[in-house]
Amino acid sequence: MEATLLFNRHDISLRNSIFSRLLITFLLIMLPMWSFGAYIYNWIVQTAREDISKTAVSQIVYYLSDMENEIERIKLLQYSLLEDEHLNELALTWETMDTIERMENINLLLKRVYTIQNSSHYIEDVSVHIAPIGKTLSVDGAREFDSERFYGIRSVYGHGSQIIEWKGSLHLSAYKPGGRRDAEPLFTVEIALDSGVMREELNQFNLYADSGVMLVHGRDGVVITNGAGAFPEQDMPVFLQQSRESEELKTDAVELSNMRFYYMHANSEKLNFSLYRFIPERVFQEPLDRFYSWAWLFLILSLGIIAVYALSTYKFIHKPLLTFVKSFRRMENGDLDIFIDHASKDEFRYLYGRFNQMVANLRSLIDQAYKQKILAQRSELKQLQSQINPHFLYNSFFILNTMAKTGDVERIEQFTTLLGKYFQFVTRNASDNLPLEHEISHARMYTEIQELRFSRRIKVSFQELPPELAAMQVPRLIVQPIIENAFEHSLEKKAYDGLIVVRFEWDDEEVRVIVEDNGDRLSDEELARIIHSLKHDEDQSEITGMVNIHRRVRLTLGDGGLQVSRSGLGGLMATLRLPREGGEQDNPITNRR
Repeated sequence: MEATLLFNRHDISLRNSIFSRLLITFLLIMLPMWSFGAYIYNWIVQTAREDISKTAVSQIVYYLSDMENEIERIKLLQYSLLEDEHLNELALTWETMDTIERMENINLLLKRVYTIQNSSHYIEDVSVHIAPIGKTLSVDGAREFDSERFYGIRSVYGHGSQIIEWKGSLHLSAYKPGGRRDAEPLFTVEIALDSGVMREELNQFNLYADSGVMLVHGRDGVVITNGAGAFPEQDMPVFLQQSRESEELKTDAVELSNMRFYYMHANSEKLNFSLYRFIPERVFQEPLDRFYSWAWLFLILSLGIIAVYALSTYKFIHKPLLTFVKSFRRMENGDLDIFIDHASKDEFRYLYGRFNQMVANLRSLIDQAYKQKILAQRSELKQLQSQINPHFLYNSFFILNTMAKTGDVERIEQFTTLLGKYFQFVTRNASDNLPLEHEISHARMYTEIQELRFSRRIKVSFQELPPELAAMQVPRLIVQPIIENAFEHSLEKKAYDGLIVVRFEWDDEEVRVIVEDNGDRLSDEELARIIHSLKHDEDQSEITGMVNIHRRVRLTLGDGGLQVSRSGLGGLMATLRLPREGGEQDNPITNRR
């Protein structure tokens, strides 16, 4: 709290303090280390993620490549079956064969079909549809010609065998064209691929919990999925639609059923297959958990180092400097009873020792010169105060003379009573300062004396003194001379409707006693001369009382004084400014009586 108050001063700010600069310098030294650590962490995270992604992509690419080779081998078997002599004899010479020849060729053909079916785990069934004889042959034997299947699985890619989709399943279809260009095929060799086997093979990619894989034929073809744990297979159609609408990427992130996955993508143009592999995001984070813990440890240690550095800097540098500065502040405010004790044998011990010696020497010099300075000041105050009394005494005798000439005997008794109380207040042997309540009471007494003289021509509006200002200590005889100046110099020659207003304003800093009149004799040049005289403490006979008040307030209270300006009533407005924290209790010289 004390440090905050100290930094609120205009000549010292927390931003410019040595402590702040040292701390900022240390933070600037640590900043490159933090930046380098953050860069290394991000680089390792990115590298690990890329390694996992590359490995996953290479695995699915290898799988598609192996599938391409296997499908190509199956196609070769399919093409060889197209050229099988028994099949061609059945299609071309069926009518000329007897029953035994037909059965022999069919049996030999079925053996060939059975061999092809068992040659690959991808093959679910092999069928030969022979249109000329109206038969369909498969491992289950010969049956009636399946015309719907014959026309449904015919490849649209010419003579080459391609994977096609028919009724939700995948097939390899190749056909033997007829003799004429527009003739129907003689027969079609169909190989049905086993989707169940493909789904089981995809399970090899589910190495992590909640991972999954999806195999898609074409853009809107068969979708084969295999997921582990909580992998959301039901979300795959939605994901597939979204991926088609965006640019194709090798690796990207997606959120499915409130879980975040990274997916890898590979295509096979030969098979028209797309393979997607989904790996949970946590799999990428697990290898980095240990490094992540070390990164947090590094951050915590660096923050601890900063805290230790800040505390040590505050204890060994900033706090001794604050003590030093606060001691100078106390000395500036007049407190010379200061001694700084410092046990550590460092540079501050020498500085504190020299400071203590300086304060002791200053205290000795003040003690030597104190009495002479105080006596001279009090002599000056008494001399300035004594200049007021003869002037008022002359005016009082002038008022009595006027009353006697006019025969106003009744008011002479009232006037002499007030005059006696007035001079009793002025001449009694009392302290230089008194409560503001007594000073205002004396000014009211003087106003009543003057109202007896000018009752027909001058009125006085005197505000009541607020109770919270009554006990404030002020110099003697500082309000009455201002009111006297208004009577003497502004309104004495005014024939009628003269007005003097005495009022009070105050705040936390000062109390203002305001005296203004409606005199019409004050010129701008005269007002400027009065302001100049108060500012430069010049002693001119016609304003000696106001100059004396100004000097006495400043000598006694150390601040404030008298200010003049033109009143809103037309005459002079004199404002007596009295600091609320002034007086003997705060004057460093007066306190040493």
